[in-house]
Amino acid sequence: MYVREKINGFKVLMVSTEYPPMQGGIARYTHNLVKSLRDSGIETFVVSDSDGLSNYTGLSPTNKNNSEILLKITETLKPDIVHIQHEHGLYDFRIDPLIPSRTKTSLDKFYSVSQIPIVTTFHTAFNFSQWMNSILIEGTDDKLKLRFFYEYWRHLINYSSFQRINNLARSKSSKSIVFSNFMNNLMPGCEVVYHGAEPYRSIEIEQKEARRRLSLPENGRIALAQGFLTVTKGWDIIQKIELPEGWEIVINHSKNHYNRQIIDLKFKNKNIINLEKDYLSEEELSLLFFASDIVFLPYKANSGSGVMFDGIGHGKPFLASDLGFFKEFSNLNLGLAVNRDPRSFVEGFKIIDKNYEKFRSNVEEFSKNLKWDIIAKKHISIYESIINETNLKLIVRKNALKK
Repeated sequence: MYVREKINGFKVLMVSTEYPPMQGGIARYTHNLVKSLRDSGIETFVVSDSDGLSNYTGLSPTNKNNSEILLKITETLKPDIVHIQHEHGLYDFRIDPLIPSRTKTSLDKFYSVSQIPIVTTFHTAFNFSQWMNSILIEGTDDKLKLRFFYEYWRHLINYSSFQRINNLARSKSSKSIVFSNFMNNLMPGCEVVYHGAEPYRSIEIEQKEARRRLSLPENGRIALAQGFLTVTKGWDIIQKIELPEGWEIVINHSKNHYNRQIIDLKFKNKNIINLEKDYLSEEELSLLFFASDIVFLPYKANSGSGVMFDGIGHGKPFLASDLGFFKEFSNLNLGLAVNRDPRSFVEGFKIIDKNYEKFRSNVEEFSKNLKWDIIAKKHISIYESIINETNLKLIVRKNALKK
């Protein structure tokens, strides 16, 4: 095993198939984390898809040899820590429709044989209900529902395989990271480190100015529905909501690098503004959050939400479906999680409007925990604890050999 004798100057290999300029939530998260680690003096290298501007490339959601690529890189680079951003679909996740034991990802081998300590950040951890709700078939030509039944069957028999893959990664990692206690309850023993979020260049912009720049109405409440265009986001329900007086929903959606879903978003409600700006830069995204009053998250399934954290990082409460992840932060009075139906959402808008200053005050206080330099320090502490433990084991082993 390669071990550094000194903790100062250690190297981290960050593993993420998605990396800018590729569009994707994990790409953006990884880039911000890497930047913060480098700003903190940590020598950090990145391996990604060939479309990412990283130090090493070759990873792909369809590459069966992702493990071999990582093994070759670690042999050359000799990092002290390999940090994997774990999302099944980014690493050749193959769901077997007949024999669940054959379901696997192309990282399983690397987890099993790597001699370098691994840290894993899990971006997905579903309970059974949400696993079944994550079936992506909407918007396709499936009039006979044949594809739906096929996908339903594959998911039904493979939930245990999904858990098995997560368990393998967790058991072979020196430390595992999740974004919430809800995720930690699904995968016990992980470290909870929140998703970092803060305004672009830490500059705040007045709401009226932000709305002026985006040509949005100056008056009234704006609920922002922002994110990648996937079925699980549940934006289909927006058209069914009769918004309370004084509210409008501003929508901006985009497709991430690998998304091929086709979803009809032809909203006719006069209180819905569809910006259709596609993928936004960090500066544009900050502007949109500052122009809004709350973030609207009517998701069908999720185990985390970078959009929710981004909203909080900009001082904005949220209104969301009553999924476990959102309930955790609703219980902290950072927003509201309600039943996923039009009537409940309407009541939710009214409650937030009535208690807005209280929600906003709580959010602004909590947002201090999400600064990227704080998130980087927590990661560095995890890395250092692993290296210290590894070095201690090496010393014990050397002393044992001398006897």
